Amino acid sequence: MKFLTKEVQIALVAIVGVVVLFFGMQFLKGLSVFSGGKTYVVKFNDVTGLSASSPVYVNGVKVGTVESLDYDYARPDNILAIVALDEELNLPQGTTAEIASDLLGNVRLELKLGAVGGSLIAVGDTISGQMQSGLMGKAADMVPQIEQMLPKLDSILASVNALLSDPAIASSLHNVEDITAGLTTTAKELNLLTASMNHQLPGLISKADGVMANTDTLTRNLSSLDVAATMAKVDQTVRNVEQLTAKLNSNEGTLGLLMRDPGLYQNLNATMMHADSLMIDLKGHPKRYVHFSIFGKKDK
Repeated sequence: MKFLTKEVQIALVAIVGVVVLFFGMQFLKGLSVFSGGKTYVVKFNDVTGLSASSPVYVNGVKVGTVESLDYDYARPDNILAIVALDEELNLPQGTTAEIASDLLGNVRLELKLGAVGGSLIAVGDTISGQMQSGLMGKAADMVPQIEQMLPKLDSILASVNALLSDPAIASSLHNVEDITAGLTTTAKELNLLTASMNHQLPGLISKADGVMANTDTLTRNLSSLDVAATMAKVDQTVRNVEQLTAKLNSNEGTLGLLMRDPGLYQNLNATMMHADSLMIDLKGHPKRYVHFSIFGKKDK
């Protein structure tokens, strides 16, 4: 090292440092330093968020990185992403790529493998790519609808504020408090009533048992009656009443004649009138009918 001057030594150290820095940056970016692996081309019309060194995943497993992005100024919708994949990975026909991002803003490239068992995509061939319509994509699609809803939401909030500022609401709340207090009092009274009924329930049950026992006894007594004989007696009584009524309606017997013969009624009436006149005369001149004399003289 004696033949190297200090200037040459400094230059060599600087070159080694630059080389180490370059390969270190490549390693930190996730790019393969010593092996490029299999290289494929993915065609996009939009690569928002995707950049060189973005990871490439298959079913959640990292299988490579994006080496570079080539933009065709003549065809703005033709953007090519060069990806380097592991040597062991084979891409079947029908494989596509999607740009995905999470809630933290990390962007990755996901490969959707085609049907296994068919022909394979040759190294260096082009794969079609697109943006993934995940949660972020759906949220972005909803932004226009949300913007249309904002004026309506503003109007609804204004109506709600006007409703809440109405004094009737406060009055209603006070009424609700009063109603709640009344319901609480009613509930307490119902609890007391229930407790009282539970206390009196055994006595009521015993009384009900007594009533049921008396009803049972009455039922047994009614079942022991000779209903046929009783009904026969009732029929006989009804027939007797019918016979009595028939006799009263006929001209036979004193009662029948009295009820149906006008002459007998008139004679009885005249007799009563004569008897009444006799009683009046008896009261006015008793000596005419009853006399008492020591000497046997008759008073005229």
